[in-house]
Amino acid sequence: MASPIYLQRKARRGPTFRETVLMHAVGRIAYHGHIHNIQASWVKIGRPGVRQLLNAGVNDLGGTLMNENISRAAGASHGQGLEPGDFAEIIEGMGRTLAQRTTRYGRVDPAPAA
Repeated sequence: MASPIYLQRKARRGPTFRETVLMHAVGRIAYHGHIHNIQASWVKIGRPGVRQLLNAGVNDLGGTLMNENISRAAGASHGQGLEPGDFAEIIEGMGRTLAQRTTRYGRVDPAPAA
């Protein structure tokens, strides 16, 4: 909402939440077998929103981030950082397995218990 193109009234406010869900779901269908990971931005749509997207084809919630300001400068109002435990809370009760990944989508082995 703070971008110059929006302020000049040359762009609409942005997608509705329904459009966001549909875009992620269609991406899962259209790229099946070609792109294996569909990511949602918890910074842009919040924790309840990404829970819904996880039910619509998303399988990646991105990173933990710290002091995120790009999305917030553009008008996002959801969080600036999440701790690893916060991701567990998001997927709790969804029948999902939490896994940390590398930038190239390899799995990170959990640290051994001390």
